[in-house]
Amino acid sequence: MNPTVAELAKMIDHSLLHPTMTTQVLDEGLAVALEWDVASVCIKPYALPRAVAALAGSSVAPSTVIGFPHGGETTADKLAQIREALASGATELDGVVNIGQVLSGEWGYVRDEVGQLAAACHEGGALFKLIFENCYLDDAQKTALCELASAVGVDFVKTSTGYGTGGATLDDLRLMRAHTPPSVRVKAAGGVRTLDALLDVRAAGASRCGATRTVEMLSEAVERFGR
Repeated sequence: MNPTVAELAKMIDHSLLHPTMTTQVLDEGLAVALEWDVASVCIKPYALPRAVAALAGSSVAPSTVIGFPHGGETTADKLAQIREALASGATELDGVVNIGQVLSGEWGYVRDEVGQLAAACHEGGALFKLIFENCYLDDAQKTALCELASAVGVDFVKTSTGYGTGGATLDDLRLMRAHTPPSVRVKAAGGVRTLDALLDVRAAGASRCGATRTVEMLSEAVERFGR
């Protein structure tokens, strides 16, 4: 059975993160999110209060990024970012793992940091999505991150920032789904630009997808499946 347009819309975190994005474009993106009733808008941290105000009364969640896009901040810096985001009204936060520490095999550091970030989000009533940046990792590292993230209680494992050398792949999504429990959802990000790609990542186990071409994908879904 084909998914409904509403079901597909609730897979989408509409991404408003490009570094050159103006206030006008941000406002247009927020209007798109409201029109299509997507899952969330992922907006740059400084613009979060604007998003919270625009989305008030809707079912679209205001979300933002932590340690974006390289994950190299100290744990204290990331925790401060989380506190500010929560105070501004964010209900979902996408945080980047310290990629260099993963590549160095410093798993104690990574586990401690991810655990602290997830706990801080949960204490504030928000979901925490851990971004891996899979383009820099091998399968063993991806698997270890899935197991670590599951153990400390993250809400989502996410493939990519969309600003690395590669984005979501179906193989990575299948691996991440296979190595996390049902309580941990999988998010695809980077390169999902068509309806067929959205359907493919859904079939591979993704519950959410970061997207900039929301209008194009959902308009095609209306044409193909009807309202």
